[in-house]
Amino acid sequence: MNKQELARYFDHTLLKPFATQGDIQDLCREAVEYQFHSVCVNPCHVALVSRTLRGSGVKTCSVVGFPLGCSTSQVKAVEAGRAVEDGADEIDMVLAFGALKQGLHDQVENDIRAVVAAAGQALVKVIIEACYLSDSEKRAACSIAERAGADFVKTSTGFGSGGALVEDIRLMKSVVGDRLQIKASGGISTLEQALALIEAGADRLGASAGVTIIGELDG
Repeated sequence: MNKQELARYFDHTLLKPFATQGDIQDLCREAVEYQFHSVCVNPCHVALVSRTLRGSGVKTCSVVGFPLGCSTSQVKAVEAGRAVEDGADEIDMVLAFGALKQGLHDQVENDIRAVVAAAGQALVKVIIEACYLSDSEKRAACSIAERAGADFVKTSTGFGSGGALVEDIRLMKSVVGDRLQIKASGGISTLEQALALIEAGADRLGASAGVTIIGELDG
């Protein structure tokens, strides 16, 4: 895999709460230089990212209900709708973990459906935060996301106790097959990790270390 091919897997990400406009603009410049798939940021930065990336071929991605997933469905929907108005092409929403843990699958599904409806034509990725789930809960989360009309399932926020694991990608792939895409995110910092996750079935990688990872191809 060459640099250009690998770069298109990456959502170039900065979700730290203290990120400045200058940090976000630097992130966008890197994304354009390397032609990453998208720039993924908190909702307050979406309009800036969308303006900065206009015409570059790099998409704008916003998180929703981040990082805890504990907002009401109505709030998540409003947040998603506003992000799309501000220029988001993709929405990474956080699953309602508490409801999933209680077996309230209809509630989890309706939560996702609300965001899918509000997002319109924007892609919706559902973050399941796999580090906190049993294998049966991971399977349930993937099935619910598919029923609710999501486009992707995603491993992690990067703010939990664990990140992207090859075994989780394989498990998620076994549930969604080719019907949904899979995003690996959280703790991806080396070329070896990135390639292993892609080999396991990841269609997208969320990382803040994309520039460093791409640079390893020169080694």
